[in-house]
Amino acid sequence: MKKTQRSARGPMIEVRHSPIHGYGVFARRGIRRGTRVIEYLGERISHEGADTRYEDKDPNDNHTFLFTVDKRTVIDAGVGGNEARFINHGCDPNCESETVSRRVFISAIKTIRPGEELAYDYSIQRDADDEPDVDEAFACHCGAATCRGSMLEPRKVAKPKPKLKPKAKPKPRKNASRRKRTRGR
Repeated sequence: MKKTQRSARGPMIEVRHSPIHGYGVFARRGIRRGTRVIEYLGERISHEGADTRYEDKDPNDNHTFLFTVDKRTVIDAGVGGNEARFINHGCDPNCESETVSRRVFISAIKTIRPGEELAYDYSIQRDADDEPDVDEAFACHCGAATCRGSMLEPRKVAKPKPKLKPKAKPKPRKNASRRKRTRGR
């Protein structure tokens, strides 16, 4: 399966098998940092519609083409989607997603060399009712030196409250009055 994104200078990206997972998106030519590579397209549905659509899905199958736009809207790239749906997660990404006027774009945050796979950090939201093995279900295989092992957003670590030190009693000054008297001598 090779699909390409075209521009005036020829295709910028192509879809092919990925060492990270399934298919991936690869640069066909150099892509400069700051370049808007592709828009994430698909059917726009509500969160409730997405839940209903995928309610029978195996809970251990983390593979979806859903992208949250806002509190009301999700893009399901599994229906009417484009090549953007094949961009894999990476813990040391070369791209990022950005939402502009309720449209989602994938842009390069580093210069990408020809042949290099595009990746952005999915940072999938954690929920209070997540199963204990949720990180295993959303395991990351990006291979980055900084890989956190999960496509989920990093766990929030509660900052320990600083221990309050008991107020120290003021030390009595010895011979304080005498020192005052002897200063002038």
